[in-house]
Amino acid sequence: MDAVQKVGNGHPGTAMSLAPAAYLLYQRVMRHDPADPQWTGRDRFVLSCGHSSLTLYIQLYLSGYALSLDDLKALRTWGSITPGHPEYHLTPGVEVTTGPLGQGLGNAVGMAMAARRERGLFDPDTAPGESPFDHHIYAFCSDGDIEEGITHESSSIAAVQELGNLTVLYDDNYISIEDNTRIAKAEDVGARYEAYGWHVQHVDWHTADGGYHENVQALYDAFEAAKAVTDKPSFIVLHTIIGWPAPTKQGTGAAHGSALGDDEVAATKVILGFDPAVKFPVEQEALSRAREVAERGKALHAAWDEQFESWENQDSERSALFARMATYTLPEGWTDVLPEFPADPKGIATRKASGEVLSAIGPVLPELWGGSADLAESNLTTMKGEPSFLPANRQTSMWKGDPYGRTLHFGIREHGMGSILNGIAVHGNTRVYGGTFLQFSDYMRGAVRLAALMEQPVTYVWTHDSIGLGEDGPTHQPIEHLWSLRNIPGLDVVRPGDANETAVVWRAILEIIDRPAALALSRQNVPTFDRAIFAPAALAARGAYVMADGTDVILIGTGSEVQIAVAARELLAADGISARVVSMPCTEWFTLQDASYQEEVLPAAMRARVSVEAGITAPWKIFVGDAGESIGVDHYGASAAAAVIYEKFGITAEAVAAAAKSSIAKARG
Repeated sequence: MDAVQKVGNGHPGTAMSLAPAAYLLYQRVMRHDPADPQWTGRDRFVLSCGHSSLTLYIQLYLSGYALSLDDLKALRTWGSITPGHPEYHLTPGVEVTTGPLGQGLGNAVGMAMAARRERGLFDPDTAPGESPFDHHIYAFCSDGDIEEGITHESSSIAAVQELGNLTVLYDDNYISIEDNTRIAKAEDVGARYEAYGWHVQHVDWHTADGGYHENVQALYDAFEAAKAVTDKPSFIVLHTIIGWPAPTKQGTGAAHGSALGDDEVAATKVILGFDPAVKFPVEQEALSRAREVAERGKALHAAWDEQFESWENQDSERSALFARMATYTLPEGWTDVLPEFPADPKGIATRKASGEVLSAIGPVLPELWGGSADLAESNLTTMKGEPSFLPANRQTSMWKGDPYGRTLHFGIREHGMGSILNGIAVHGNTRVYGGTFLQFSDYMRGAVRLAALMEQPVTYVWTHDSIGLGEDGPTHQPIEHLWSLRNIPGLDVVRPGDANETAVVWRAILEIIDRPAALALSRQNVPTFDRAIFAPAALAARGAYVMADGTDVILIGTGSEVQIAVAARELLAADGISARVVSMPCTEWFTLQDASYQEEVLPAAMRARVSVEAGITAPWKIFVGDAGESIGVDHYGASAAAAVIYEKFGITAEAVAAAAKSSIAKARG
């Protein structure tokens, strides 16, 4: 109450009513060590209802993490480590950035999946519960999380995966910002989770006589019962009163998202036995009692260290793998297996080239795993011969697997896939990817933004990247998506121009560990360029490079349109015009290059420029300048064969050549 009152804004109510649950979790349920927030053997906690950040911050303070009372006093202010919503990398003990509702629950599902995959990599044969890699994932969620559709997607996947290492507590307090949830929510949430296949329990702190009793023992028993269920994720419905025990604002929307006011805070302190005149009261005896958990954590950590050392000495190959993955170090010589594609004017689709890359590197990169939102046959995201990540009873005639497999099946759940990928990434040091059509990146955009915000190396395999997908029509043809995604800070959008560029950019992506990347890949075949004629594909790792030199005009192409720029160069040569072709698979990588390289590729003196990309054109002004022209699509697509659409929409070599002549005239004028 005091923290929110001091800054003048925030969310006190849920933090008040969940305080006993959070204290119980940190003091009696979770295995953690405040002195080492990154301890591999720790349980993980995700506060999906990130608006109630104080629920987490106060427990970190009480438990003895590197978070002080002054940090609580600095809630939601400039430079503090207690921002409005928990942020990964900022506050010791915060496992993931939460705030956009529902994302955190999806992250927790991803963490639980990652825990199982990592156990399979490092210690698959040890009995359940006896491995140093066995641990539990806990999450708190609210009505806001439950109402967002992303939690349906993630929770359904969790049940399919039988994630017995996941426990979610749902704070059912019947209140959201607009007060009573009955105006917008009617379902029985517990029954919904039973229908998914979760283990569901109810703990009600309302008493039969109309009172309210925070029965911590009953909640502890529920947590213990959840631990005992190992073949299902667990869901605890905790029925609370928001803002308890504030005398006039408990159970109201007013307690949710605003300061309670001086009078209400004072009155609540009297009820709790505190001096209403004292701000941020701390009883030393209570604080000392809470911080005993640090000693318990230290003892648990020491016991785990012995267990880990014993494991480490048993299997040098697996312990070496763990040590390598802990630092995101790629194995020596792994690039030797990357395929090289022969020159071919007919070529192959970059989605197919990507699939061949994945199948080639899979055996040498066990840390790499991933799958698709039910589009594996189109995305080509399945590594050949690799088992699915599935409980044994979920195998089908087409998809064989085991609980430790590496081919992920998300179903038609792009948004859930995005949040799960983030949870996998923050949990450990595996490298994960997920695929869908580029058009449907819209469904997962919130999770993509959070991956960029957290600087997590998630890879998105987005295929069918343009009007080139043809007959499926405008609903499936991404027009604005490439530049919309390029506008997300910290996301690398990579659109390779041929098969060899695809192999090169996969290598570059896997060598980057501090940000996500999106591969935009073609459905249709594109020529595999003859690198005896054109510059080496290895230069694609620099984001843009001169494929073929020229002096009069620069033609900038991406992806499937690089071939159009090359063809336009030949047309211009017939008219005595020397055109330079620049392949620009990744604008972000190019702008990270030093100024001299950028000038080498796009000399300022060469003002005549044309961009060609099957998407919106306006943002290309950044690279083509005031004398430049852009060939693209500034309207929605149509249903027809790819070749027909390109011709009808004027994305042709002839159009590029004409634009080049126009740009030359403007530059000279």
